[in-house]
Amino acid sequence: MLRFAPWLKNMKRLLFLLFCVCFYGFVFSQKIAAKVVGVKDGDTFVVLHEKKEIVVRLEHIDAPEKNQPFGTKAKQFASDFCFGKTVVVIGNGKKDRNGRWIGEIFYKNQNLGKELVRNGLAWHFKRYSKSENYADLEMEARKKKRGLWQEKEPIAPWEWRKFKKRKFEIVRI
Repeated sequence: MLRFAPWLKNMKRLLFLLFCVCFYGFVFSQKIAAKVVGVKDGDTFVVLHEKKEIVVRLEHIDAPEKNQPFGTKAKQFASDFCFGKTVVVIGNGKKDRNGRWIGEIFYKNQNLGKELVRNGLAWHFKRYSKSENYADLEMEARKKKRGLWQEKEPIAPWEWRKFKKRKFEIVRI
């Protein structure tokens, strides 16, 4: 028995590793049914699940800020799509720096993030997403000049936030 002890020890490690790999998807991705009780902007929502509010930030996209061109339209589109409705939220198991769940929202098998991009009301957030599907939807919206792509030079939300932050810092000084 002593002769096989090193082999047994390695087998236990291998089984533990296999267990972790098999259950990674289960542990780190979450699928819940929840009622949308708040629409903060075009890509951030408050859902109610088991009497608890959860803030969800849509994965793969970045919608215009509320005070940015098309920001109000993106929020209204999102609100019309899901406010007051029971949706399916599929989270990737991660939270952003603000503690919001990162995930996708589905209503009647339609993906809200994809619909926002398809209608020219959000950018594919390439910094955090490598999805070719979202990239294709954005290119199609650009070609057909849908939503914000009607503008001569639309400003991406991440650039808008940088500009606002710099402007605030200049005013503070």
